Amino acid sequence: MADLDNSKDLISVLWSGADILRSKMDANEYKDYLLGIVFYKYLSDSFLIKAYDLMYDEKPESINAALEAYKEAMSEDNEDKAELREQIIRECHYLIEPELTYSCFADAARNNTFNREQLQKAFNNIEQSGEMFADLFDDIDLYSSRLGTGDQKQSDTIASLIKEIDKVDLLNSDAEVLGNAYEYLIGQFASETGKKAGEFYTPQAVSKILTRIAITGQETLKGLSVYDPCMGSGSLLLNAKRYSKDPHNIKYFGQELNTSTYNLARMNMILHGVHPDNQKLHHGDTLDEDWPTGEETDFNMVLMNPPYSSKWSAAAGFLQDERFSDYGVLAPKSKADYAFLLHGLYHLKNNGTMAIVLPHGVLFRGAAEGKIREKLLRSGNIYAVIGLPANLFYNTSIPTCIIVLKKHRDGRDVLFIDASKKFVKGKKQNEMSDEHIEEVLNLYNRRESVDKEAYLASFEDIEKNDFNLNIPRYVDNFEKEEEIDINSLLADMQQTDREIAETQTEFVSLLKELTSDDEETMASINRFISMLDKN
Repeated sequence: MADLDNSKDLISVLWSGADILRSKMDANEYKDYLLGIVFYKYLSDSFLIKAYDLMYDEKPESINAALEAYKEAMSEDNEDKAELREQIIRECHYLIEPELTYSCFADAARNNTFNREQLQKAFNNIEQSGEMFADLFDDIDLYSSRLGTGDQKQSDTIASLIKEIDKVDLLNSDAEVLGNAYEYLIGQFASETGKKAGEFYTPQAVSKILTRIAITGQETLKGLSVYDPCMGSGSLLLNAKRYSKDPHNIKYFGQELNTSTYNLARMNMILHGVHPDNQKLHHGDTLDEDWPTGEETDFNMVLMNPPYSSKWSAAAGFLQDERFSDYGVLAPKSKADYAFLLHGLYHLKNNGTMAIVLPHGVLFRGAAEGKIREKLLRSGNIYAVIGLPANLFYNTSIPTCIIVLKKHRDGRDVLFIDASKKFVKGKKQNEMSDEHIEEVLNLYNRRESVDKEAYLASFEDIEKNDFNLNIPRYVDNFEKEEEIDINSLLADMQQTDREIAETQTEFVSLLKELTSDDEETMASINRFISMLDKN
């Protein structure tokens, strides 16, 4: 319960920080300031807590107590200073000077002596600590005119934000609580940002279904490896922690094209307490250049929510690329959906599971896509197709589907699930409740036909349908309307007519009681009464 309360307090404070910026810029811009400065507080407070622990082998009473102890340890006359610095760098992978800690910035903000140059210096120092932190704060422009008119107002905005976020108690909140609050913020920004959110956020309901399907049978695996070639903010990758029996040893591999989103994913990993050795994140174009290509190239789980029907080069040279060469054709230039799918499948272990979200067109479009789909079906790679409700995502209202793939298996049957009606209507987006999620997962795990909900199609069924996977061909969810009782309907109509007539008679009686000294008004009332009497 304490964790839940901490999380709520944390979210409340962080959202207050958003209020400071909301009137100055849109969510897609202010999220970078808010999430970046929260992240720096996390780095600073974690650093001081670790330094105190190394010095006294215990947790400090407060962040300020830890700061005072650190200042003393870093004073000129301390002979053990160099050794302590080395120990801290080994543990934290970065070093923060006492005057550049978040606590010092918060004190300066309260005393009206805050200096943006010092915060920029702090950001630069972290970024220069190693590859893991390189360019991490690039999206935070401390000198932007969006923060206010003139140096003083811009500085005051940042100072106000620092003071607000300083209310967050990281000393008594574990990494998971902060990580979950961070996730909540990302979700809220996605809601405010609308279409732009597609770049960095997959709704939690969809993330849960994808992750739980892909992890099925692998929950107890030691050193589970998870790969997302279009990772966005990393939220989909991090979901694996919730369902693994060995969450501390999960290895995360992710790639992202958008620089801001890539930085957000790196922060998200660190805030969730993922050890640096267990995260391999890469900034690049998934389709143009294959990654990873080093020692570890295939994974237990592949999770993907790629940009739908985006353009790609489809250059002839890709026909020699190992990811696509077995299929003889390439995904069309105007729709890269199957290029993403084949990239993910290529990186899947022989006994792993892949789950990808795509638009319904991939299920039935012909030409090159039809040939790729037939090859996948003949090879038994497509394991299940799940139709999701429309308007679940922030960047599109179209209905989407989850395709589940396996590398090698004995059968070639495909399970079809129609979950299109499993949603709660929201103001902006539809939502799937936990109950809806469980219903989908139960159908997936049962792997049998259920009237109007699921159908286990044999390869022969699919072949007869010319390898068209459009869900209504397999799952008939048509609800027959109740037969109308004509006699009952006529009786209801007669009753309604009687009630109307009675009401009209009462209304006319009331009108006849009206009087007025104005002859024109009385003439109008009498004409109205006459009209009603005729009816």
